[in-house]
Amino acid sequence: MSGRTHACARPERTCVGCRERAAKSDLLRIVAVGGDCVPDDRGTLPGRGAYVHPAVVCLDQAVRRRAFPRALRVTGPLDTAAVRRVLQTPPIPR
Repeated sequence: MSGRTHACARPERTCVGCRERAAKSDLLRIVAVGGDCVPDDRGTLPGRGAYVHPAVVCLDQAVRRRAFPRALRVTGPLDTAAVRRVLQTPPIPR
């Protein structure tokens, strides 16, 4: 046996808030646009991305640790109001 598993490889990213690794599909991508952090649901916005669990707790930890400017490689503080609005709105039932 070669020691390889037969499971499909899934891309993993690290949450900048809690620093836990998770599947890329389980995290929310955040992109800096101007001086704002913008949620990127589709993952198609240009530029560097930072990933965070879709929970207000992880967002608060990332803001407290000043992780977004460091991860996105921008200078100065970033406004996270748009991300907070997305995380606090209840999902639409389908």
